[in-house]
Amino acid sequence: MAKLYFKYGAMGSSKSAQALMTKFNYEEKGRCVWLIKPYTDNRSTDAGMVHSRIGISAKAEVISRTDDLYDNFITGMHKDTDVIIADECQFFAPEQIDQLRRIVDEHDIPVLCFGLRTDFQTKLFPGSRRLLEIADSITELKTICACGKKATVNARFDANGKIITKGDQVFIGGNESYEAMCHKCWKLKIKEQEAAAVKVNE
Repeated sequence: MAKLYFKYGAMGSSKSAQALMTKFNYEEKGRCVWLIKPYTDNRSTDAGMVHSRIGISAKAEVISRTDDLYDNFITGMHKDTDVIIADECQFFAPEQIDQLRRIVDEHDIPVLCFGLRTDFQTKLFPGSRRLLEIADSITELKTICACGKKATVNARFDANGKIITKGDQVFIGGNESYEAMCHKCWKLKIKEQEAAAVKVNE
């Protein structure tokens, strides 16, 4: 029986790498994979690719916020699909997560979603919230903070290297803009910044 999977982790936890390795494993067994990614993830100049930091990549279908994934699946273009793999799933609309759920239920097709759970303010992304509500299987992909503890926060930095705690939820950036940190180090860094600001203003 097919399931809806949500595999989440902080930045740098090899989510895209695992998505691509999963794709390879299915295709090695002769299975047809529909690899998808949201339009919001536009970091690459080649928007139709899923790239991993370890150097592997694969062509993917780019999904806009208005696309109906269920309709796309049943129209015939993807009728031979054996499995759906979604990268950066936090950027999908909740309605699109429901559409993936419907594919699992009505067509017995497994759907594996890889993405972030929370943003730079430790708030849930809408797509991730919906996956936490309806996924059959939820797995954390772990990475570590610079201190060695498990990283859970996707800290966002400005051009001066200071942690940002306000702003739009979605800001696409790489290593120069984000760092995975444990919650303790994240809060400590923010307190240090606040103390330094007070000292400057005295």
